[in-house]
Amino acid sequence: MDYFLSVRKLHSDQRSMQAFRTLFVCYFFFSSVKTPFTTALDAITPSQYIRDGETLVSADGNFELGFFGKSKGQYLGIWYTFSTDIVVWVANRETPVNDSSGVLKLTDQGVLVLLNSSNGTVWSTNSSRTAGNPVLQLLDSGNLVVKDGNDTSPDYFLWQSFDYPCDTQLPGMKLGRNLVNGLDRYLSSWRSTDDPAQGEFSLRMDPRGLPQFFEVQGAKILTRAGSWNGLQLTGYQRRPNPISEFLFVLNETEIYYEYTLLNRSTFSRYVMNPYGTTQWLTWIDYTNSWEPFFASQADQCEIYAFCGANANCNVNEAPMCACLKGFVPKSPQKWNSSHWSDGCVRRTPLVCSDRDDFLIYSRFKLPDTSSSWYDKSMSLKECKELCLRNCSCTAYANLDVREGGSGCLLWFGNLTDIREFTSDSQDLYIRIASSDTDAIGKKSKSNKSRQAGIVISSALLVVGMLILGFFLYKRNKKLRNQDVRRLLDCQMDDCEEGREDMELPLFDFTTVADATENFSSNNKLGQGGFGPVYKGTLIGGKEIAVKRRSKESGQGMREFKNEVLLIAKLQHRNLVKLLGCCIQNDEKMLIYEYMSNRSLDFFIFDQERQKSLDWPSCYNIIDGTARGLLYLHQDSRLRIIHRDLKPSNILLDENMNPRISDFGLAKTFSFDQSQANTNKVAGTYGYMAPEYAVDGIFSTKSDVFSFGVVLIELLSREKNRGFCHPDHDFNLLGHAWTLWTQNVPLELIEKTLCDPDTISEVLRCLHVGLLCVQQVPEDRPSMSSVVLMLGSHDVVLPLPKQPGFYTERTLPESSSRSRDLCSPSNFSTTLLEAR
Repeated sequence: MDYFLSVRKLHSDQRSMQAFRTLFVCYFFFSSVKTPFTTALDAITPSQYIRDGETLVSADGNFELGFFGKSKGQYLGIWYTFSTDIVVWVANRETPVNDSSGVLKLTDQGVLVLLNSSNGTVWSTNSSRTAGNPVLQLLDSGNLVVKDGNDTSPDYFLWQSFDYPCDTQLPGMKLGRNLVNGLDRYLSSWRSTDDPAQGEFSLRMDPRGLPQFFEVQGAKILTRAGSWNGLQLTGYQRRPNPISEFLFVLNETEIYYEYTLLNRSTFSRYVMNPYGTTQWLTWIDYTNSWEPFFASQADQCEIYAFCGANANCNVNEAPMCACLKGFVPKSPQKWNSSHWSDGCVRRTPLVCSDRDDFLIYSRFKLPDTSSSWYDKSMSLKECKELCLRNCSCTAYANLDVREGGSGCLLWFGNLTDIREFTSDSQDLYIRIASSDTDAIGKKSKSNKSRQAGIVISSALLVVGMLILGFFLYKRNKKLRNQDVRRLLDCQMDDCEEGREDMELPLFDFTTVADATENFSSNNKLGQGGFGPVYKGTLIGGKEIAVKRRSKESGQGMREFKNEVLLIAKLQHRNLVKLLGCCIQNDEKMLIYEYMSNRSLDFFIFDQERQKSLDWPSCYNIIDGTARGLLYLHQDSRLRIIHRDLKPSNILLDENMNPRISDFGLAKTFSFDQSQANTNKVAGTYGYMAPEYAVDGIFSTKSDVFSFGVVLIELLSREKNRGFCHPDHDFNLLGHAWTLWTQNVPLELIEKTLCDPDTISEVLRCLHVGLLCVQQVPEDRPSMSSVVLMLGSHDVVLPLPKQPGFYTERTLPESSSRSRDLCSPSNFSTTLLEAR
């Protein structure tokens, strides 16, 4: 709705015969007990049917029709294949199948029938047309249609689900009325989050006057989106919209509104939740989540007729309600007590002649059009003359604002549900008595004279204030910088250098907010333990990444200071560059250079994107990360242990060069110190060294272990934590060690990396990775040795020993064990007390 918003990869390799035998045995086992496999169909005919466990899938594979729900009965619905929890349409939303034996059939006449276990009809379609060869198909748009297989017309349907929306409007779905058959297409909320029955909230088209949309609760109007003016619905200010275009059709047969997507690879839906809130949501691939495209305008002026008739609502003013010019409160006592529902009445009655005048407003939401009249061909001048000749006409405007405006829209009686926008929208001409026009004009002239005197008398004062303000600004900025420096003052025993003054730019909150479009969800790059990260563009075009501390974050001022103090003093091509920070009230933000290729995990754990990582790119990432760690451990002014090295903390620039990031958990060492101990273990499971995760002991060898895990994950394209294999219960490190000891290491390597010309380099990197993840810290090489091993084939590598966390997981025998182990884990940062 245009601005109406409060918007297993089976691992196949040379050893697949064993897996094939397993599947073969499983097939006959399940066949013998009559357990159906999940079957996906692309269409059904009267000789077929759909039951529990079978689905109908669209040709592009994005939508799926099937049965869902168990505890409260079965429902037939449509959902996204990539987001199965989002059901966009339900057939039998009021009458669930009260068992698990629902069957969907298509009759010879082209009627859809949903039957229960007793062959009783639970739900069916109705159509006055019949087909000689009916077919049921789920289109790529998410529209479920019954059509005649003999009819080649693409839009000829006997029945379609788009005619019966539930709580979701999909692109290409019409909302509105068919004036021939009376079909009313509207959105209605679910009764609750787990009950798809029609709830009390709905979004409907009101055909009276100039048709417009209302959101209602039962019979009560809650909000009004307004009518169509050729470009938009007039209830909301126009915003830039790069993803969709809108269409409104008003003719003798239909009144409807729909939107289409400009990019077919985008997924968007407009939904009304059970609480009456409407949102336009888009699917964000890199977060695997639905995000609002536009924020909701949740303020009191959105309430229908909040200020009553002939009054304007403005949330930025106090009081919010004000009578239109030429009008006075109908109930002054109530009005002065902030009870505005009675609205306003004319100060001077209209004389019903051409002596009446019109005041123009250009920042108003057009009034309720349910009592309006319109003509598509009249000019604005003719519109005014027509209004003057009708004693009941109170306002007029263009019907269509495109190309300078055309058509005529007249209001009669009271003007209801007006609010003021922050910028110009559409001109509205409101009729008042000529005497009120004169009074308003005289008052305006008097005000202008008074204002001119004030301007002249205060000009010198303004100049003086500007000069004084400049000096105060410079002084306050210096004091603020001193406060921030003091706030960031290093409080670590072995960090004398951290107390030196730092030349770190400080960003103003307004500058950061403007750069990120007020932290728009469209600019969100991801979410970490510290908080969300946004892309921004400064004035001048420089792109930045803003890490903003979340109120729910377990990390606080300590981690913030840690990152600022450390990164500000580090300069290396394989470390992310900190451009500055922002501290204002409760806001704490870090501003970095923007990395256009995001992070390493964005590539290696994605089936499609990992294909772009050839061996030269992989080796560059491995070598660069190793050199960045070497700088931290040995070559920097401070000896630093990162403590949270993982793929998501290795950023990639436009040339796929790696940059180590996120130093919130880092620790500094003196150069004569070899290890330290902590009572709080902070980091990410799967990348922690054994001695650190168990005993809280960390050293440079802790980072070496993490580097080894990342290296093995990059070569295998598998995650260490949550890794599953049908032959054993080891994690990825255990699996790699098993293949190494069995002298078949190539079975671990991603097939695209197994080029004969480079396989020796790949295996050498795997060898180095296994050396890095050895159980005993003293057995692991230092990062200087790792860089040497990676860069020189003349260096003989020692044989690796058993890796850390090699112990096999033990679980009770269960047919669901493999499924449980193979479920992806999204756990990231942990905070534990060490033993």
